[in-house]
Amino acid sequence: MRRLDRLLFGDSRAWVCGQAAGAVLEVAVGTGLNLPHYPPDVRLTGLDLSPAMVRAARERAARMNREAELRVGDAEDLDLPDASVDTVVCTFALCGIPDHRRSIDEMVRVLRPGGRLLLADHVASSVPPLRLVQRMTEWVSVPVGGEHFRRRPVDHVLAAGLEVERRERFALGIVERLVARKPGG
Repeated sequence: MRRLDRLLFGDSRAWVCGQAAGAVLEVAVGTGLNLPHYPPDVRLTGLDLSPAMVRAARERAARMNREAELRVGDAEDLDLPDASVDTVVCTFALCGIPDHRRSIDEMVRVLRPGGRLLLADHVASSVPPLRLVQRMTEWVSVPVGGEHFRRRPVDHVLAAGLEVERRERFALGIVERLVARKPGG
């Protein structure tokens, strides 16, 4: 991931996490690569389906002296009450979650009214020949590793009723990051 961060994703982790505030939920925290990018005053909870990833994230947090509740959890069935967090973060994970729409619905459910959803992921390219390469790559990547290259999370974020405040695409339209707000508050 570090190589992809440098070559393709740029400053996306800092861009996303730097906008987090209040009670923050990071969905698919992985090994904790985002931990250094959060403001010091957020109250962070991180979930991941993999116990090994959660252990790695806890070790990273301990090395950083970063307080965070890091635990095993399912992105498609978040074990949190409705309207319980101010910010939900998910970076480069919706591409590998089997039902990314259900996961987005869960993120919206746990957001307080006025709360923000912060996402970054690789998506279907805006360049048709590259999109064709992504489609061909999925013939192997989806059955072997569950990795999708042509999803468009923004479409479901809008369908879920959130208001997109900021959206950026770069790297031939492969990388998309966005800030969306839940109405109300």
